[in-house]
Amino acid sequence: MRELWDLFVVFARIGGFTFGGGYAMLPMLEKEVVNGRHWADEEELMDYYAIGQCTPGIIAINTATFIGYKIRGIPGAIAATLGVIAPSLVIITIIAAFITNFMELQLVKSAFAGVRACVCVLVFTAVVKLTKKALADRAAIALFLIVLALSLFTGVSPVILVVAAGAAGIFLKRKEGEKK
Repeated sequence: MRELWDLFVVFARIGGFTFGGGYAMLPMLEKEVVNGRHWADEEELMDYYAIGQCTPGIIAINTATFIGYKIRGIPGAIAATLGVIAPSLVIITIIAAFITNFMELQLVKSAFAGVRACVCVLVFTAVVKLTKKALADRAAIALFLIVLALSLFTGVSPVILVVAAGAAGIFLKRKEGEKK
């Protein structure tokens, strides 16, 4: 029971202090889950993140669910998932009750501008960390550049890019294994 409570509290803290979605929460996840609790190593966290991005739903919730499941099965998945969504649910409910009254205030507009800037930095930091860990060899770098070009200069669906990149990864690793 204590471990379920720990899962809930850790993910509630992550959910309550992460602004900007799943990418912005990566530094906190790494600090809490990898370095603090040792519930996963960096590679596992990146795998959960990648799977969370490829599955339907919100990446933060998916990642929490995967980690909770790893630690305590279905009860752990439920505890971590409830933990990560509880702060947002409370905060959004409070904001929704008051936002129409305060949205036009210059102070509120300025605060949102500052938060947006901060979120950009957090997302950028997460991308840099992911890139350092994900681009481990020439094949991964080539795949990254191809997907980046397709993403920036074509209208190819992100779903198709993810599926194609996964298939390419399988093909490249098999080919690499055949050479050994």
